[in-house]
Amino acid sequence: MDTNNLLNHLVTAVLVIDTNLKPRFANAAAEQLLAVANHKLLELRLPDLYQFLGVDEHILRDAVSSNQGITVNTAALITLDGQHHTIDLTLIPIENEQNLSILELRQVDQQRRIHQQLNMDAQQQAAQYLVRNLAHEIKNPLGGLRGAAQLLSRELHSPELKEFTHLIIEQADRLRSLVDRLLGPQRPTQHTEHNIHQVVQKVLKLVEMALPENIKLKRDYDPSIPDIQMDPDQLQQAVLNIVQNAIQALDNSGGEILIKTRTQHQVTIGTQRYRLVLALSIIDNGPGIPPELMDTLFYPMVTGREDGSGLGLSIAHNIARLHGGRIDCVSAPGHTEFIITLPLQ
Repeated sequence: MDTNNLLNHLVTAVLVIDTNLKPRFANAAAEQLLAVANHKLLELRLPDLYQFLGVDEHILRDAVSSNQGITVNTAALITLDGQHHTIDLTLIPIENEQNLSILELRQVDQQRRIHQQLNMDAQQQAAQYLVRNLAHEIKNPLGGLRGAAQLLSRELHSPELKEFTHLIIEQADRLRSLVDRLLGPQRPTQHTEHNIHQVVQKVLKLVEMALPENIKLKRDYDPSIPDIQMDPDQLQQAVLNIVQNAIQALDNSGGEILIKTRTQHQVTIGTQRYRLVLALSIIDNGPGIPPELMDTLFYPMVTGREDGSGLGLSIAHNIARLHGGRIDCVSAPGHTEFIITLPLQ
């Protein structure tokens, strides 16, 4: 039985390292986690394969040299490409093999993300149910109010008085538009195959026309990503909402927005595991999202801006859900990243 082949089928990252912390073997999950190709991974020392690991290099080296085991739970890992992960680290000495140890890195951020997503989806559905019922209750009297104003306007001859009825009609229409936006898309539409980069490019062309000079847009696309089943207009709206939020976050200080596409393997969305998914990241180096907003970020009417409606992210979340995907957010001062994850069939 081919041991290497078996290890390559594991979801957990497994490396065999020596006393110099140089990998002698790395499975496919380790390549994916560290975002480094296997041939390069085996050429470098372990500390050269990441930006940060929540376990000191000297502790690892001493443990390997003395054939000691280590277990560290929920350690931070920042890979060379800037991805933030939370991992459980286990170092196990190999019997009958002098000064070699197995290093196991198990991602727990995905488990946390699954739990958070299920919890958020349940709360989001409850919030949307409340909003839908409230919206219908508002639209019925609003229609009557608008109709009464129109009838009254026909009976009035004074232009000064007609201004008041026009104001009523105008504000009723504005409220109607707000209610329609609150409802957002509710059911999956007809999906056809499209290229995600064409959708993103349309969004970027749209925002570049009015982009402030102190904000730069950067692209980092994986051209090998296949076409996916989608409603391009809906996805364009979702991406546009997030990019506009990033622009508004950078409006005062300026900065950079990076649009990045990658594929990921063995990813769970909701309760379903997918062999291959698309990860579309929208990253800005602005001040970050206030921590108190993170748990309710995708709820309707939640916003950190005085002039914000709080609908953009809620609509984007719903569009991702209607495409069988999800949206995640990681934010700290200098790095805010929204990741739209969609299954690739």
